Amino acid sequence: MLLFVYRMLACLPLSVLHGLGRGVGWLLFTCSSRYRRRTLENARLAGHDSLAFGRRTAMAAGESIFEVPHVWFRPAAALAKCGTDDWAVVETAMAEGKGILFLTPHIGCFEVAARYVAERNGRMTVLYRPPRKAWMREVVERGRRSERVDTAPANLQGVRQLVRALRRNETIGILPDQVPSTGEGVWAPFFGKPAFTMVLPGRLAKQTGTAVILAAGERLPQSQGWKVHCIRLNTDLPETPEAQAAWLNQQLEAIIQRFPEQYLWSYNRYKVPAGVENPPQ
Repeated sequence: MLLFVYRMLACLPLSVLHGLGRGVGWLLFTCSSRYRRRTLENARLAGHDSLAFGRRTAMAAGESIFEVPHVWFRPAAALAKCGTDDWAVVETAMAEGKGILFLTPHIGCFEVAARYVAERNGRMTVLYRPPRKAWMREVVERGRRSERVDTAPANLQGVRQLVRALRRNETIGILPDQVPSTGEGVWAPFFGKPAFTMVLPGRLAKQTGTAVILAAGERLPQSQGWKVHCIRLNTDLPETPEAQAAWLNQQLEAIIQRFPEQYLWSYNRYKVPAGVENPPQ
């Protein structure tokens, strides 16, 4: 049933989907004190402390949710609305022949950024955490998979799949600001507050010497599409997992501040995962 709903939504123009998303985002921000409080608290850490900013970012979050059916089930139409000024960065990394690690945080349309890179670069394996709800899994799996995008579960098997892809000189993608599980992260500052941060990106970059590129799909006004930003990161990384995680969060902060209203401030980035001790004070 949900798959049918997504396919029906995909038939609507992108402008209509964005309009619906803005309306739902505004309603959620207005009616849910919990959602509004978390959004404002997280945004305030980055220097965005106005109620108006919180409302705009909630509406942008709604746009990001409602544009997903368009990206997943009308990929040709979505990719036709994508562009970048930074593809030379990717071409240079490709020429080195070591594969590429793309880091795509929860900003703008991260779903279209992965598809755009895979379409132009040949193939991509994306690490993702399957939804806990069984009724969501089929939709996510069908939506994210394509001829050029493969998925790897966020477990040991999936990590091995990523390593094999890098050894084939292919590209892989990770959502670096997702809260990891116990044993997969360390505490590191994110906008000045300790956030449990995954160690996998730093570990892969350090061990393989692969190029690391930060990618983000900025949503353009009036539903014109998306501009994909590609920023190559310096991979002369520190040795410890804690220092690597701090380095990672610094890179994420920089790109988030480019278009902060499109970041998912409502995400519970500072939660303490089960089995993890509270951050040091």
